[in-house]
Amino acid sequence: MDPTTSPLAVLGLGFVLGLRHALDVDHLAAVSTIVSQRRGLWRSSLVGAVWGLGHTASLLAAGVAVIALHAEIPRRLSQALELGVALMLIGLGLNLLRTIRRGATLHVHAHEHGRHHHHLHAHVHPADRVAAEPHHHPVVGTRRPFLVGLVHGLAGSGALMLAVLATIPSPTVAFAYIAIFGIGSIGGMMMMSTLLGLPFALAGERFRTVDLALRTAAAIGSIAVGLLLAWEIGTDAGFLA
Repeated sequence: MDPTTSPLAVLGLGFVLGLRHALDVDHLAAVSTIVSQRRGLWRSSLVGAVWGLGHTASLLAAGVAVIALHAEIPRRLSQALELGVALMLIGLGLNLLRTIRRGATLHVHAHEHGRHHHHLHAHVHPADRVAAEPHHHPVVGTRRPFLVGLVHGLAGSGALMLAVLATIPSPTVAFAYIAIFGIGSIGGMMMMSTLLGLPFALAGERFRTVDLALRTAAAIGSIAVGLLLAWEIGTDAGFLA
């Protein structure tokens, strides 16, 4: 960073880069498999927000190790983490295909919160689960996008930390940069997950064939991106050369 550059300009750049970071194809592929099992734009945007929180948490943890403790992230470790993302994408896609193959269907439940607040909540049930079973908002609904965000953040921490250390000499500004970058990624993924959830919300129960095709496409897309990423990592590491 140029000594004459304002810290506000650096933080502004971090926010913009965070927004752009949410558009990475591996991020969108993973989130699409989760959004495909939600219904409603609010729940889709929540997936993006929780993913962003997990992503930011792992970046801040890596920041403590690299900036405060002056540790280095070995290249092999970075490649292993990136390979973990590839395997995760393949696993998410296969899990969604398994859910589709088992005949999971969309169900709509009515919820009551207090005396005057009612709303409808749509989501996917596995075929072996009774549709009339009482349903509540489970914590597990946010656990998956948070863990996916954690893995993505850890995998991307190597390149980000090198960029931060190379350009921002002040640890305070560096931590602020990571935090603002994270806020940008949360906002960006909330917007993208909402857009990804729009066709699923429109299809719903009215167009089951379209809904099935969209979910299948999300699963195959995630697997394809995972395989391509694994190939690129293997080639870069010399395993497939």
